[in-house]
Amino acid sequence: MNYRIGLIFSLSQHSRDAQLMKSLAKHFGCGNYYSWSTRSLGEFQVKNFSDVLEYIIPFFEKYPISGIKYLDFADFCQVAELMKESKHLTKEGLEEIKRIKQQMNSGRAKLLTSQAY
Repeated sequence: MNYRIGLIFSLSQHSRDAQLMKSLAKHFGCGNYYSWSTRSLGEFQVKNFSDVLEYIIPFFEKYPISGIKYLDFADFCQVAELMKESKHLTKEGLEEIKRIKQQMNSGRAKLLTSQAY
């Protein structure tokens, strides 16, 4: 089975904050804003890997995210580093990325809940 690995930075907010989200694309000089009217939210996304490395990661390293999202960002950076080193092209690297992905976002919440007991 073939896999295609891509790293997408995504930030979602309620649609009432559309101007704020659009200003992120302007501030960073990359990414796009997408509106999901059926879900009343908007999303700022950066899909270009070099933009993630050059703009997004350095910004959030300088201005760290607090709370549990910091752990997700650390995982995101770990995957970016694996990809930068072309390790995503190996079976071992792909397995590592899949393991990291499983613990991110809602997977982390499940992991933390199960560890609490």
